[in-house]
Parts: sequence; structure tokens; C-alpha cells
Amino acid sequence: MTSTVPIPQGIPLQRVQPFDPPTDLTALRDERPVSRMIYPDGHEGWLVTGYDAARAVLADVRFSSRRELIRSPISLDVPPQRLEPAPPGAMIVTDPPEHTRYRRLLMGQFTVRRMNQLTPRIQQITDDHLAAMRKEGPPADLVRSFALPIPSLVICELLGVPYETRDEFQRESAVLFDLHIKAEQRQAAATKLERFLQDLVEHKRAEPGDDLLGGLVTGSDLTDEELTNIGLLLLIAGHETTANMLALGTFALLQHPEQMAALRSEPELAVNAVEELLRYLSIIHIGPMRAATEDVEIEGELIRAGESVTVSVPGANWDSARFPEPEQLDITRRATGHLSFGHGVHQCLGQQLARVEMRIAYPALLREFPTLGLAVPAREVPLRTDMAIYGVHRLPVTW
Repeated sequence: MTSTVPIPQGIPLQRVQPFDPPTDLTALRDERPVSRMIYPDGHEGWLVTGYDAARAVLADVRFSSRRELIRSPISLDVPPQRLEPAPPGAMIVTDPPEHTRYRRLLMGQFTVRRMNQLTPRIQQITDDHLAAMRKEGPPADLVRSFALPIPSLVICELLGVPYETRDEFQRESAVLFDLHIKAEQRQAAATKLERFLQDLVEHKRAEPGDDLLGGLVTGSDLTDEELTNIGLLLLIAGHETTANMLALGTFALLQHPEQMAALRSEPELAVNAVEELLRYLSIIHIGPMRAATEDVEIEGELIRAGESVTVSVPGANWDSARFPEPEQLDITRRATGHLSFGHGVHQCLGQQLARVEMRIAYPALLREFPTLGLAVPAREVPLRTDMAIYGVHRLPVTW
């Protein structure tokens, strides 16, 4: 198939508007949703931007997630061992049956029922932080006062991580997500986090407690290395993703006052609003990445065994064939089926926890601060275009 849109050199990340996907992505999707892409290492692979094609790739086990097969769609300075097989427990870069074993051990910990049981505690954590923010007075950085501490404290309590250590793991995980960091700095941050979790696992062996990690220590045959890598994944994913959704989602609502007013007047819209914000913002803006293990045809394009494939979640979530007028933020839209938590065997385990946190936090924020507004012009809000997870670095607000 021929195309008038140039073959991209790496995944497009340049945005014109803070909430819109890069225009190069949407142009490519509209003309050729499964397109060739030149990867930074020079090889020619694929970029998938259409909704149906993205679901097809993510649901097909012939596309592997194994770390040693995956190639990055952006130029990264990474340590050499990142091209080696993943260590035991690093489940997001493994395939079944290894991945299945880990996932089954964790599924019972993240059921809808289990997450709903956490609602009173999450409500209390949210209320406490909003009260502290009000006490400090305006202006406030919503990231520091609200978006980051709420999911951090929740995941710490769930896993059994001392919350007073948050500065350490938040700092090092931020380094890991920095797209421009040097390989030695990235490796140093990864080593510090691994040691942090190793020490915690050692402590849980001696005093398990009734938290998730303690339960895995006493209720499974996982090795210390597996527990360390599973704990690392849950700790990082559990606070980085929800924190950025809370901050960027609030920014989006402030820029769409009619949507914010609707959510404030009808808090029961929160369930729908969270799904729409997840679709509209698509903070996972690089990947998921896969590699074909055999020849597979997707929407008329033959992807050969061994070729790299990158799925664009922002592209797929703004596909008008699935979501009419995708550029409109509409919290009454039925946005279920979006790909912000992935799809297939690697679909996010913690998605129900993230949903519960956001369904509580957005309405509580709007209720507590009815005159909430930006403390700076919108163009001065620093965007996380330099990070693997999109969002804002800071969100200055006043009331």
C-alpha cells in the first residue's frame, strides 16, 4: 500500500496542543493505521495507530513482549543488559506461560471487590490531603499536594511499603521515566530501587504482615528476586500512572469549564468521566511495544516474524471509527473499550485500583474547591513531553 504521509523516524511525540495526540500520529492513522516506521536503531518495523488494529495486535499472542525481542521506538541511552532476557518476576516483559504464572498469583489481590473494599480508606486519604492543601493556602502545586501523594500512600499501604520512604522511590522512578537521562544515571536509579525492594522483601521474610507483599512472601513459592521485581513493578506503576492522570485530568477539566461544572453538579458522573479522561488523555504515549514471533497479517499488512511493532494508545483512543468526535472531551460519552489500560494478556492489573482512586479524587477536589482555577496561564504549565508517561510536571492552582 502506498501512502502520502512520510514514514516516521521513530514514534511522533511533538504535540501542538497539550491534550491532543501529535498531529503526525493522527494523519498517519487516518491514511494507514498499520504503517511502516524507522526505529532509532535503523531497522524498519511497524507503528499501529488505528483502534481495531491496536486491539488485534495486543490480543494476539504471536506478538511477544519479551524484553530481548523489543526495540524502542524512541532514542534512549540504555544499559546493555536491557537487551537481555528479563530477570525473574519482571512480568510485563515476559510472555505466557511465565507471565501467566505471575499474573495468577496477583489477580486475586486486584479484583473489583477487593479494590472497592479500599474505598473508605482512599476517601480518608483524599480528604486528609485536600484539608492539608486548604490549610497551606493558595497558590498550590496540585501535583505535590494532591495528585502524587494520594496514589503513593495508597500503593504503599497496599504493598506494605513505609510511606516515609516515598521521597526515595519517587525520585528514582522519576529518573527511570526521563527520556533524556544518561544510561549510567538510569542504571544507578534502577539499582537503588532494586536494593530498596530487596531490603523490603528481606524484612517481609522476617515480619510478613497482612499486606500484599507479606501475603506473597508467606503464600507463594516466589523467590526473593521474583518478589523484588514484582514489588518494583507494582510500586512504580501504582503511583506514577494515577498521579499523572489526576494532575493532567484536572488540567483538562480546568480548560473545559463546562465539563468541570457538569462533574461538580453531578458527582455520579465520575464513573463515566474517569473513562473519558483516560481515553482523551492517553498518558501512555510510547507503546506498548511488541515483536512478531511469526508472520501475521493485520488489516492487509503482512508483519514478518521478528519485526518490531509499536502500538500508539493516543492514536487508537482518538480513532473516530471507534469514538466519534474524539477531539471533544465529553464526560457523558460512553468511553468504555479505550486502550489506556492496554488489552489482552498484559492488560493492566491495577486498573480497578486506579479507577477507584480517580472516581473518589476528582469529585472530592471539585467539591472542596468550587472556585479552583489555574494560578498561571495555561501555556506556562510544564508538560511531561520529556517523560515516558505523559502529564504535567507541576500544576499551579489557586482558589
